[in-house]
Amino acid sequence: MFDHPGAKFERLLDIMRALRAPGGCPWDREQTHASLRPFVLEETYEVLEAIDSGSPAHLCEELGDFLFEAVFLAQISEERGEFTISDAIAAICDKLVRRHPHVFERQPGETLTSGQVIERWETLKARERAAAGLEPKKSKTTLSGVPKTLPSLLRAYEISSRAAAVGFEWAKAVDVLDKIEEEVAEVRREVESGATGHLSRAEEEMGDLLFAIANLSRKLGIEPESALRRANEKFTSRFDTMERNFGSRQQTLSDATLEEMEAEWERVKAAAS
Repeated sequence: MFDHPGAKFERLLDIMRALRAPGGCPWDREQTHASLRPFVLEETYEVLEAIDSGSPAHLCEELGDFLFEAVFLAQISEERGEFTISDAIAAICDKLVRRHPHVFERQPGETLTSGQVIERWETLKARERAAAGLEPKKSKTTLSGVPKTLPSLLRAYEISSRAAAVGFEWAKAVDVLDKIEEEVAEVRREVESGATGHLSRAEEEMGDLLFAIANLSRKLGIEPESALRRANEKFTSRFDTMERNFGSRQQTLSDATLEEMEAEWERVKAAAS
């Protein structure tokens, strides 16, 4: 059903080399790892948007763009004599085999749950770091591999996931709900005391609340970035409809009262249900 990707991947590499070669594309030749950072991030979010859209054609296109960014970064490294895209592919293949002994070195009768797989993955990572003989001051911890450039909500989710993988975990989802209620009470105290604003106690407590919510999302098997994106789209769609409804009556939102907007909002919600 599907064509072998090898020849097509080689064509992509040839195109990339032509773009970067003398006489190639001036813009592509000017790019560096640093200059490509925003494009890598943009393509990442476009892949996420394509996943949410449920359109295979859209996802196919965006995955191609995403793959191109990886090839672009590797081409720059190859020109510097650092590594090639082949090295990167070999590295991930070796890592996947090494980190999945329950698949590639399966013992008779061995079965693992998804949670046990994650725990074993973290254990194998720790062994690899120890075997590498890293200096203590340079050795990685369980959480040090979580990129600081991730969106904060996604990073909170990943941090809590890695902590849970080594056993630092809430017993039940309801326990996290209790923690959320505790954090809400702490935020309320700071708000009532007037300690709000940047670098205030309220900001600290708000961060704790958001982190607890990310924990609950993970505990429920919900990826919080996706959930929040859907909530953003739902709010945007309803708000836009409300604004258009006012516009059809030659009225702007700034001219409407809060009570009028709330009434229209409820009508929009009811129509969307």
